[in-house]
Amino acid sequence: MRLKNKIALVTGAGSGFGRGIATRFAEEGAKIVIADINRETSKLVSDKIGDRAVSVVADVSKNSDVKALIQKTVSQWGRLDILVNNAGTTHPNKPMSDVTEEEFDQIFAVNVKSVFLTAKYTVPLMKKQGQGVILNVASTAGLRPRPGLAWYNTSKGAMISATKSMAIELAPSKIRVNAINPVAGETGMLHLFMGEDTPEMREKFVSSIPWGRLSQPQDMANAALFLCSNEADMVTGTCLEVDGGRCI
Repeated sequence: MRLKNKIALVTGAGSGFGRGIATRFAEEGAKIVIADINRETSKLVSDKIGDRAVSVVADVSKNSDVKALIQKTVSQWGRLDILVNNAGTTHPNKPMSDVTEEEFDQIFAVNVKSVFLTAKYTVPLMKKQGQGVILNVASTAGLRPRPGLAWYNTSKGAMISATKSMAIELAPSKIRVNAINPVAGETGMLHLFMGEDTPEMREKFVSSIPWGRLSQPQDMANAALFLCSNEADMVTGTCLEVDGGRCI
């Protein structure tokens, strides 16, 4: 039980990578807060995990929601040991000049501002506790961009930079900050990355991954488990590529 008695908050945990991470953490002994903007999916994940999980509806781009989310976590479990910033969004694959201002603002609010907001309320709590772990779910898009996803790529690059900046500042407080960089995977956003979900487009995406397949939530869950466990005590500021070799 690598996370026995740890309290973990996972945003965007109602589906995809977040669901995989939350489920895996619970299997390893953690108590979980399932945070998602979708009430139905967050409740389904929480119910499946059982009494070791609670679901909270939250828009991570809103200050009031994030503040309430952290308060709910502490009131429910008494502390917060692990924060996983997994919630994310994208614009459909299209030329950068066709992306609307509203789409751009939404991407940066969910993918970047959320990291600022969760840190605002989580870091003081972790400093008081004398320890903590923060994991940001960035993307290979922040390292090796795909055409047609310019502003999504940019937001994930910002998450990678934030991870390193947070890590160096928070290390003296014994708060570790890392990221994982998933390659395209079987999640609800895949069709947006591809532009259209056709066999030909899937083949094109898979052909860019030397390992020969798209990623799965379990791939991210296993990487996240290591980085958030005590086994990674000397690891901070790392952005781990979980990408089947795409970024080589």
